[in-house]
Amino acid sequence: MRLTQALGKGTGLLGFGGKRVDSGRDSRALLAHALGLAPDRIIIEHDREVSAAEMEAYEALLHRRLEGEPVSRIIGRRMFWGRDFKVTPQVLDPRPETETLVEAALQGPVPATLLDLGTGSGILAVTLLAEWPAATGLATDISAGALAVAGANAEALGVAERLTLIEANWLAGIDGKFDLIVSNPPYIAAAEMPGLAPEVRDHDPEIALTPGGDGLDAYRRLVPAAARRLAPGGRLMVEIGPTQGAAVTALFDAAGLAGVTVLPDLDGRARVVSGRAG
Repeated sequence: MRLTQALGKGTGLLGFGGKRVDSGRDSRALLAHALGLAPDRIIIEHDREVSAAEMEAYEALLHRRLEGEPVSRIIGRRMFWGRDFKVTPQVLDPRPETETLVEAALQGPVPATLLDLGTGSGILAVTLLAEWPAATGLATDISAGALAVAGANAEALGVAERLTLIEANWLAGIDGKFDLIVSNPPYIAAAEMPGLAPEVRDHDPEIALTPGGDGLDAYRRLVPAAARRLAPGGRLMVEIGPTQGAAVTALFDAAGLAGVTVLPDLDGRARVVSGRAG
């Protein structure tokens, strides 16, 4: 079977049996993974013969997708801010909404030092260090497995020498001052967990999704502590859920931060709260 035929079969299978599935995009990504090709080679090598063993592997991936497993989980990769990141069951699958925080950070002054709290796969720290080649960073996470993934991503994307990874609960044991502190903490309220899409609820680590209760506990802990670790004029930026802008803004105000602003994502929903030290 030629590659184009295999792709058509996969696209048809996903389109017929999938719900909320971009069948063309997903089938291309899964076929490329099964064949060990870069996704952009699928069109170039359209006449390539696909062996029976390769087709069997591809069909196994397609059925995993039909059962609701996200493509990024199946192939172990996710594109974020134009870079390819490793993802594993130990880390949150990066979402496009988090790019709102990156974009806002890049519009501000270039920091000499940055701190990423609850780094997960390292997408924030690694992306920002890649964009700011003169900056150095520190990233913390309570999960040793997550830190291993962040370290692999830092190495693959050329920033490992400028990023220190520490197993810590938010800022516990962290000293010094930072020009920029960022975080995408767990913020889903316990009551909202059953209503999450199965692709999120069943495949992301629960610890990365919810702190329990009303979803604000992480902010209550990290905002006042982070404010004390900001250098003069330093910025604190956190991702939030769409309904949490007022509550997190109040925590920023109580911590004495100035210029507190709620920033929307591309869909117009509240997504980032930003403030600076006086």
